[in-house]
Amino acid sequence: MRNKQLSTILLCVVFASMVACKGKPSDTQIQAKVTEQLSTMPEVTADVKDGVVTLAGNVADDATKASAEASVKSTEGVKSVVNNIMVTPSAPPPPPATDSTAVVNTADDALRTGVTNISKDFPGADIKVDAGVITVTGQLSAAKWKTLKQALDALNPKKVDASGLTVK
Repeated sequence: MRNKQLSTILLCVVFASMVACKGKPSDTQIQAKVTEQLSTMPEVTADVKDGVVTLAGNVADDATKASAEASVKSTEGVKSVVNNIMVTPSAPPPPPATDSTAVVNTADDALRTGVTNISKDFPGADIKVDAGVITVTGQLSAAKWKTLKQALDALNPKKVDASGLTVK
């Protein structure tokens, strides 16, 4: 009977020691598991020391940061998580490039329309528009030139160039 009690006690001690010997995973084992958990987030890194996992890296949003922390917390052997992940939203797309030639052409188109309407009354003058500058060539009387100049100035061009105009 005593042998039965002794053997039962011995069996209990052996069983208890087997359960106790299972032990906790090492930092290396935890690191491997955490790295596997974070394999879908290459921008996030993890370091393990004494069961404490420190996360670092940059992600686009808070949801990704929280997801990384949650997946690591559920890993066996992790005591706690220090989340040093930075949320850096992606840069907004650059504004569309403004085509300065399109702006000049639009301004020139408005000037051309005005010049076309004005030039009908001055058949001796050849009037052209380029980059906001009105160039006048040909022959006009002094009175007609004065009237034409006033009409052209009313269009607000950058400049009116009459160097090729002959005034009689």
